[in-house]
Amino acid sequence: MNYLRNPEIKKLLLVHMVITAVFIGAGVFVGLKTCLLLAGMSICILTACLALNYKKYNKIAQLCDDIDKVLNGNDDILFADYEEGELSILQSEIRKMTVRLREQNSALKDDKIYLKNAMADISHQLRTPLTSMNLIVTLLGKNDTDEIQKGKYLRELSELLDRTQWLIDDILKLSQFDAGVIELKKETVYTDNLVKFAVAPLEIPMELSGIDFCCEISEPAAFVADLKWTGEAVQNVLKNCMEHTSSGGKITVKQTCNALYTQLEISDTGTGIAPKDLPHIFERFYRSSGSSGNGFGIGLALAKKIVTSQNGVILAGNNKDCGAKFTLRFYNSVI
Repeated sequence: MNYLRNPEIKKLLLVHMVITAVFIGAGVFVGLKTCLLLAGMSICILTACLALNYKKYNKIAQLCDDIDKVLNGNDDILFADYEEGELSILQSEIRKMTVRLREQNSALKDDKIYLKNAMADISHQLRTPLTSMNLIVTLLGKNDTDEIQKGKYLRELSELLDRTQWLIDDILKLSQFDAGVIELKKETVYTDNLVKFAVAPLEIPMELSGIDFCCEISEPAAFVADLKWTGEAVQNVLKNCMEHTSSGGKITVKQTCNALYTQLEISDTGTGIAPKDLPHIFERFYRSSGSSGNGFGIGLALAKKIVTSQNGVILAGNNKDCGAKFTLRFYNSVI
């Protein structure tokens, strides 16, 4: 029997036999009845000890078996049979360990699914401009292409390269936020400087597109944030508004501030956001039904990541008359 081969049980039997022998030896001098009584008591005590230990070792063996099942992927083990008795402390710690392992296993599965979907989205987003660039390079290599057409192809190629570079940069920025390697500064940011910083790279494209930009901030407010990254978020929102506003349209920035928060409202006179797109507008790689085809569906996702990482709030909606409206709110209590 494996139970009797256990070293602890062997020690128990040996010690018990020695003690019994000593007491029986001493009982010889008292009388035969006393020896028999001591021997009977010894046998009863030994039997009780062996029975109790046998039950305990059975529980331990069952516990080890359940742990092995959990390690092999069985999530149905609840350890409910070990709630009482001297194994309760061990059971409690094993239950905590099991819950933690299940949480980590679930998180790993979610991470794998997210990584798989992200890689599929990235490859899909890169495939379109790369295919176009390969086609343009092929056309440029033809001898019958005139200089005017070559100039047009080169401009298209330059635009595609810029868009691809912008996509790669934003994907890397999002990855850095997801990995938690970006440390956002806590500095005093004035709303007028923030808007100037954000709109500077877009002034020429807006002018070429015939879009009027209006910043209605007469008395700048201040809040605590990272100027560079917050400017990136505002710039991505402005860029999204520009892509959905036709020539002759207008993009307006307004400010609202009180004791609780400082708020920027960015609105345009474009096509607005369809109701079915509103719940998904900040999801990465999501492109609305009214998308022009130039966007990748990542700019607003990055903007939300930047704002929420600073305990801010970003919302999307529509104006009463026409166009989209984005609200960026930064709480003054965040220091």
